[in-house]
Amino acid sequence: MAVETKYYDVLGVSPQATDAELKKAYKIGALKFHPDKNANNPAAEEKFKEISHAYEILSDSRKREIYDQYGEAGLEGGAGGGEGLNAEDLFAQLFGFRSSNGSRGVRKAPTITHKHMVSLEDIYRGKISKLALQRSIICPKCEGRGGKEGASKTCAGCHGNGRRQVERNLGFRVQIFEIECPDCEGEGQSIRDKDRCKQCHGKKTIVDRKVLHVHVDKGVQHGTRVEFRGDGDQAPGIQAGDVVFEILEKDHARFKRIGDDLVYKCKIDLVTALAGGTIYIEHLDDRWLSVDILPGEAITTASMKVLPGQGMPSYRHHDFGNLYIDFEVLMPEKNWTQDPNAFEALRKALPSPAVQNIPPAESMTEPNDFEDVSNDLRTGIVKALAQQYQLREEEKQRSAQRGRHPAGFGGAENVQCSSQ
Repeated sequence: MAVETKYYDVLGVSPQATDAELKKAYKIGALKFHPDKNANNPAAEEKFKEISHAYEILSDSRKREIYDQYGEAGLEGGAGGGEGLNAEDLFAQLFGFRSSNGSRGVRKAPTITHKHMVSLEDIYRGKISKLALQRSIICPKCEGRGGKEGASKTCAGCHGNGRRQVERNLGFRVQIFEIECPDCEGEGQSIRDKDRCKQCHGKKTIVDRKVLHVHVDKGVQHGTRVEFRGDGDQAPGIQAGDVVFEILEKDHARFKRIGDDLVYKCKIDLVTALAGGTIYIEHLDDRWLSVDILPGEAITTASMKVLPGQGMPSYRHHDFGNLYIDFEVLMPEKNWTQDPNAFEALRKALPSPAVQNIPPAESMTEPNDFEDVSNDLRTGIVKALAQQYQLREEEKQRSAQRGRHPAGFGGAENVQCSSQ
């Protein structure tokens, strides 16, 4: 009698099920929960894997015997958790075809992924990058055989599987390990040293350098992936892998990018902000833009202007985003003049100052002098104030939530008690 029935329950059969009943139950479940029939359904994909794993164990008479006697613990280390057939391979073996994400019976080499850092100027103009990579290709001398024709023999140690099962008796259970065959180093085939290829030394592949031309289109977005199908690693008996370049945008010293728009931080002096003048902006394609600030326009640090159509080119379109100019007005240095007449001239030229907060005539005033605050201290104070504001806003929200009681449960208004 089976000490554990989990795998039988997954397939929906009894522990006394025959091989034919197991196979029938697997086929029904695998077809029902196959990922191709349940797109974007992670639960179905997980169920498909569970069914496949359960059938892989129970369809192997040796593994089933161990499972019936010791449960999953007896399979620890190999038969239950080793590298057996994956769910898709098992499906292909029984049904004779693979799912839509793979060709029949053929594995594919892993994808080679590279991050390609690109400047904002290159994204604005567009460019073609020549990027070299190293990859494995099938040896041209032996055509991937590893030696001369007919020299490769099926490994006697693993019977061509490339892996062996090793059992270890732990008294109350048998632990099964699956290891790489030491005779053929996991290849499943063996070649005598004298028959090995002189170019690849029996490895069947050699290292090759390939140059790919990566098109960085105008306005391409950060994180866009450019794919080269079949230009990756090669190996005998499997599909060539792909190469993917992920385009990443470098930070820029003058511009910040928001989608198709650009933001330019423009620092101007106080005279230009008040009396007007011309500012110049060097664009990403080396053009110089000129913009006039009108006299009396009174630009402030909070001011922002826009130049329509001067932003980034839209990806694979012909229009452009906007260029936003974020102004910062620079004040004069301390003690910028020693001429007292300059201050009088300013007072006459500028609008009358706003009425200050003047104390009552009978109040006594205490004279004080300003002291400069360091930038680090100022940053710390601003940060602390922001955190304090956030905490208070969160407390207001919690208080508002606590005040929303269902009718009849703490919804009465607060009444102040008075002594009688």
